[in-house]
Amino acid sequence: MTAPHASVLLGEVVDSLNLAPGRLVVDGTFGAGGYSRAFLDAGADVIAIDRDPTAARFAAPLKASHPDRFRLVQGRFSDLEQHLADCGHSHCDGVALDLGVSSMQLDEAERGFSFMRDGPLDMRMSADGRSAADIVNEDEPGDLARIFWIYGEERASRRIAAFIARRRAEQPFTRTLDLAEVIERAVGGRKGAPTHPATRVFQALRIAVNEELAELEAGLDAAERALGEGGRLAVVTFHSLEDRIVKAFFTERAGKTPMGSRHLPQVQQGPAPSFELLFKGVLAPSDIETFENPRARSAKLRAAERTSAPAWRLAA
Repeated sequence: MTAPHASVLLGEVVDSLNLAPGRLVVDGTFGAGGYSRAFLDAGADVIAIDRDPTAARFAAPLKASHPDRFRLVQGRFSDLEQHLADCGHSHCDGVALDLGVSSMQLDEAERGFSFMRDGPLDMRMSADGRSAADIVNEDEPGDLARIFWIYGEERASRRIAAFIARRRAEQPFTRTLDLAEVIERAVGGRKGAPTHPATRVFQALRIAVNEELAELEAGLDAAERALGEGGRLAVVTFHSLEDRIVKAFFTERAGKTPMGSRHLPQVQQGPAPSFELLFKGVLAPSDIETFENPRARSAKLRAAERTSAPAWRLAA
């Protein structure tokens, strides 16, 4: 089966993980299998994770060609320690996370991720939990506004929430284009904007439905615990909310947080750094990659190597 999704920054991710025969890498966001395929081609053994049950259709060719080196597990990447244990491993040599929604999810109208095609207002990456329609139709306007503002950085969050509340009192929302049209009316039309007015609200709903930011924070902590000394963690983000979390994690764990001023009380020394940054800042897609795959234009890669220091203890 041909994968309908181009893996972003593929070469850079493979290089960052320092793959070799016998090394075990966790592909925490399997999707259509682009990263896993490249990891296998580099000689590594792969345990892939995806919470989306439909991703299994792309695993069969990899399992057939690499029966002893590839395994797909359905679940959350924040549970990667348990997934490793279930596969008979206590640690791994690499973890890769490609965050956000995949091209195949956006392109399949029945998943309800996109306002570009009409479909049920769902957005769930797995088959359980509340859907986007549940949130839009049931949550208080103030709660909707907070979701749109915090997860979508939508300036018109209150106005959009008010429009949604008035419309749903007459008829509940069930379709993506219906919601997109109401959002467009709430902000007064497109007015020549380069992106659709519903873009930020749909992003916010998707993040809320799938608890993506909490999942990311838990997944980074799990990767820190699961990686052995010298193991690599590579994370590709697509919007500022994700990247801020990843940047803060690597900055803290690499001991790069700002030191206190000599004019202020001494800052207490934290735990020993559990990661060493592989490069300063981020790696971005090349002009060629963004030309060939416009969805890559906002991607950023951060990567680091696990030190011998213990994993940091999580705050209670």
